[in-house]
Amino acid sequence: MFWLGSLPSHGQSAPAPAPSATCPGKFPNPITDICWSCILPITLGSMTLMNIGSQEDNGDNPASPVCSCGVNPTVGLSIGYWEPARLVEVTRKPFCMPTLGGVTLDPGIYAPHGTVFTPNESDGSGSTFAQAHFYLNPVLYWLQVVADFPCLERGSLDLVYLTEVDPLWNDDELTLLLNPDALLFANPIAVAACAADCVSATAGFGLKSLFWCGGCQGGIYPFDGNVPYAMGGLRNAELLAHRLTAKMHRELIAWGWHGQRGMCGPYFEPVMDKTAYKTQLVYPIPTTASNGLSCNGGDALQSTSGMCRKPDGTLYSPMAVAGEGRCCRPFGRTTVLWGAGKQYPVRGEDFSFMLFRKRNCCVGF
Repeated sequence: MFWLGSLPSHGQSAPAPAPSATCPGKFPNPITDICWSCILPITLGSMTLMNIGSQEDNGDNPASPVCSCGVNPTVGLSIGYWEPARLVEVTRKPFCMPTLGGVTLDPGIYAPHGTVFTPNESDGSGSTFAQAHFYLNPVLYWLQVVADFPCLERGSLDLVYLTEVDPLWNDDELTLLLNPDALLFANPIAVAACAADCVSATAGFGLKSLFWCGGCQGGIYPFDGNVPYAMGGLRNAELLAHRLTAKMHRELIAWGWHGQRGMCGPYFEPVMDKTAYKTQLVYPIPTTASNGLSCNGGDALQSTSGMCRKPDGTLYSPMAVAGEGRCCRPFGRTTVLWGAGKQYPVRGEDFSFMLFRKRNCCVGF
């Protein structure tokens, strides 16, 4: 499903095309490229039922383990977990789909190429621009990992949104139509508050009250692909993934599924709760358990569960390497702890992120 509602209906003259960029890519292997431990912890009400490797939770769970939904109430259990349900990719070349193996679409529509202006030696200025795509990707459902579980979104891998056909994505002034509240936070006090969000996101989850902040990556306003500072490819991609997800919420394409309000189904959430998402890099170099953790001696690290296995079959939690051992992390966490070596020239300059969405639901009987 292509979301083409923002496609201009009038003719438009295209400027001279930018130099052609490559379109590398790789379809994520659902077994080896997705860190399945990120769905944890699994909760019953406010109680944790299962957690491996100290996976993080935002704590937004119903207090009671018992719930009911519907006009004719059905008694059920309050279950919570992190559902791998969305995917965001950031690319330099318009209509390039790294997640689909490097396929390039050709709809005959002009869209600006990605750009990077490196910092000037005199004033330290720099800026970047990139396109981004939003996918529906309910992996647990289309893999049939769990059968007859009502708390799974049904569907298949589907392309939902392309910024190339959105005239707001490359225009800071035009995008104010979507986020006029950005004017409230264009001041030094609001920008300085994002330092606290960076600290909070690095230690745990970002501060829900500072919704205009993207943690250590900067501010999420405006909702477009222009970043007024050059921070490196991975940090910029993390910020644009955050921005596009927030933009999907503002346009009511993405909804809330967590907390007490999400027990009986999704709800409108035009101001995104950034603590409801954890991200995992799946391209160009997937951040899985095997490249973030280590085991004692010659014990094997299980790529699917993220646990170490002794020769006698006993499982135990692995040790973190360089202070960061989890495969996924909340929006806004610094890339210093895990981003080294995740970008390389030509084929490693586009990025794809799996989004694990906090899901609470009432499993009825």
